[in-house]
Amino acid sequence: MKVKPMLARFQSTIGRTNLIEQMVLLPEPKIKVDKHIESTESLNFIVGYNSSCNSHTALDIALCIAHQTRLATKMEVTVQVVFVVEDNQNNYYPDIYSAEMHNLSKEYIFSDFSNSLAPVLTKEKSDIKSQAVLEKADFVICQARNLALEWQGNFKAHLRFGCIAEELRKVVASEAADVLFLGCKSALHPIITSLGSNFNSAVVGIPHCVEE
Repeated sequence: MKVKPMLARFQSTIGRTNLIEQMVLLPEPKIKVDKHIESTESLNFIVGYNSSCNSHTALDIALCIAHQTRLATKMEVTVQVVFVVEDNQNNYYPDIYSAEMHNLSKEYIFSDFSNSLAPVLTKEKSDIKSQAVLEKADFVICQARNLALEWQGNFKAHLRFGCIAEELRKVVASEAADVLFLGCKSALHPIITSLGSNFNSAVVGIPHCVEE
């Protein structure tokens, strides 16, 4: 599935004419992965989400485009959010992040609107630092899930630990994603440059007009 027709529908909806050039931060790969060859019946949208205003916007855009694409093509679209707890989290939460976090699983996946991190928190309740980080993650993922309630489509949430760019790359590859949506406005953003030019999917950011 080409990303530009999807963005064309989106820009038409909001009455703009220059969004495609603003929003495509990394183009679609020239060599498609096997999933695109084997099936054209479904699409996977990945959204990098951390509860910031820009990531809210990226998720809103992804959900809008998913809805439009489903109506226009009759294809099944799955929207997935990814929240990454960074290795350098101690820069932001100095009292709650430590090497003990690496004792946790590398990834948790939630595939409906009712699950939460509660079972994980119960399992780790003896580790106060780990529990605090997971409570923060629970808040972020529940927030994304609440934003997606009106989507009424396939939704998954991933909680991962490590480097943001590296973990996004892994999820995009493992889920054979068609598009990665990020709350970035420039191809020069550090996350975009860290993803590199040889990326498995198109990367779409948010337009500058969201501040107008």
